[in-house]
Amino acid sequence: MTRRQLITARIVFVAYLVAVAFLCFGKFDGTQDVPLELWGIPTDKIVHFLMFFPFALLAYLAFERYKGKSWSPILCIALAFVAGCAFAAGTEWVQTRLPYRTGDSADFTADLLALGIASVIVLVTDLLKQKK
Repeated sequence: MTRRQLITARIVFVAYLVAVAFLCFGKFDGTQDVPLELWGIPTDKIVHFLMFFPFALLAYLAFERYKGKSWSPILCIALAFVAGCAFAAGTEWVQTRLPYRTGDSADFTADLLALGIASVIVLVTDLLKQKK
């Protein structure tokens, strides 16, 4: 990855974090009513899944991994997963402190599911790319 690509990836990652924080902490009055469920899944859980799904890929692209070691992609993805879990936990914790929001362990579970699935996809894709 060139230096310009790395800087761009980091800017996109920071913008993504700001957008997720805005969505998690914002006070949205007068929003349009949405269905409570989609395919039997609560809509807010789908939104949480979709918000956290890009985290692993964007974090992976934003931070150069150490080249030359076969275990480095695994470590990089593991660190991205742990950082994503900490970010998800932090957003839920802050929501419990805001008077107009509530924290929900089911939201955190949806976040973790998205982080886990995305991390596995990024890892498998990277490992297959390295084999070629």
